[in-house]
Amino acid sequence: MEAAENNPLGTRPVGTLLRTFAVPSIISMVVSTLYNIVDQIFIGRGVGYLGNGATNVILPLTVIALALGLLVGDGATAYFSLCLGQQDPKRAAQGVGQAITLTILISVVLTVLSLLFLRPLCVLFGATETIMPYALDYGYVIILGFPFYTFSMGFNSILRADGSPVYAMVSTLSGAILNTILDPIFIFVFHMGVTGAAIATILGQIVSCIITLFYLRRFKCIALTRDCLKLKAPLCRKICSLGISSFVMQLAATIVITVMNHVLVQYGALSKYGSEIPMTTLGITMKINQIITGIVIGIAVGSQPIIGYNYGAGKTDRVRKAYFLAIFCSTMVMGLGTVLFQIFPNAIISIFGSESALYNEFAVKSLRIFLLLILLNGFQLCTGIFFQAIGKPVQATLISLSRQVIFLLPALLVLPRFLGVEGALWAGPVGDCCAFFLALLFGAMEMKRWGTTLDPAHPPA
Repeated sequence: MEAAENNPLGTRPVGTLLRTFAVPSIISMVVSTLYNIVDQIFIGRGVGYLGNGATNVILPLTVIALALGLLVGDGATAYFSLCLGQQDPKRAAQGVGQAITLTILISVVLTVLSLLFLRPLCVLFGATETIMPYALDYGYVIILGFPFYTFSMGFNSILRADGSPVYAMVSTLSGAILNTILDPIFIFVFHMGVTGAAIATILGQIVSCIITLFYLRRFKCIALTRDCLKLKAPLCRKICSLGISSFVMQLAATIVITVMNHVLVQYGALSKYGSEIPMTTLGITMKINQIITGIVIGIAVGSQPIIGYNYGAGKTDRVRKAYFLAIFCSTMVMGLGTVLFQIFPNAIISIFGSESALYNEFAVKSLRIFLLLILLNGFQLCTGIFFQAIGKPVQATLISLSRQVIFLLPALLVLPRFLGVEGALWAGPVGDCCAFFLALLFGAMEMKRWGTTLDPAHPPA
């Protein structure tokens, strides 16, 4: 076991550390989004846009599974890094043990409930009568993979914080590669449609989970024992409080997707596009954006163990440097994404199959309007992770909630009343702009509170 006081998080150059942790994190985050993206591409070409509409209906359930994994996993990661920074590997090990048991319990309960109530959930998430059969075929299979998906995604950040970002990357990458190989086989060779895509996805998730499980006996910074697995209510509450911002952010995405699907179906029916085209194309737009956002989240998550460890050790200058460097890199990525989405929307949309002229018209509008101000998202995402890393769940949660719930959701309900179905698209830039200014306010206030040094035993409250 590596001695906590020799942890390179407190000594190596911040830029080197961020590159070391962020690159595998970026690959892991981008690859994890490919589970849905790859399904969309092959389903779009092998089944059609109704099949893609079905995956958009099931997406909220998948996001809930991810949210629960991140609630425990990101919370345990923050606790883990803070404990190591305070030279307390025993408490860090207890946090990881709690996360293992909690994740298993939560994911099994979610799987059972989702299977029992899938049809009403599909109605809740906006399935039309035409899309419902596809949604049920896809959903009943994909739900079976929730325990594997939740565990592997939740523990990815813990592996990175333990100094094994490459192992975490390999875990996610292996599953995604398998999914990509099996998707066309099940869809085009065996003609299994959306069911085949779902089977390919969960087989990939199982592989990722198995690889993650193998790591549990290989931790570098802690000694994990059976006693660590016994649930302790106060510690569980602490872990969940630290991970609540990640959970809320994902849960908010579920709420937004659900409301958005209903708005698009309602106002789309009143337009020339009909109900299914707006729901399907904006769903694709959001998944395309997940690739760029995944890169930014990878940068932010890569900075988390650096920020958390040095904050616990009282090294304010290193915390600041990691935070601002993450913001700079994230903003550059979002800027590149903005250029691509505004200049090459047709080329991007064509990847998911060719449909009618109306379909292509609304798809281009979705990319250009909904993603107009994503340049601002890098700052907001990094600031949310920053507050999570320093153990301030209230600020982290508010920032995470801001774009999806506080700003985007009201805009989604109000703008279509005046602009029709295109009002749902303009809700995107409204949410991005308002969330940026809120994160800017919180970040500036926190920086102002800090002095030039920190007492390692008494970090800022």
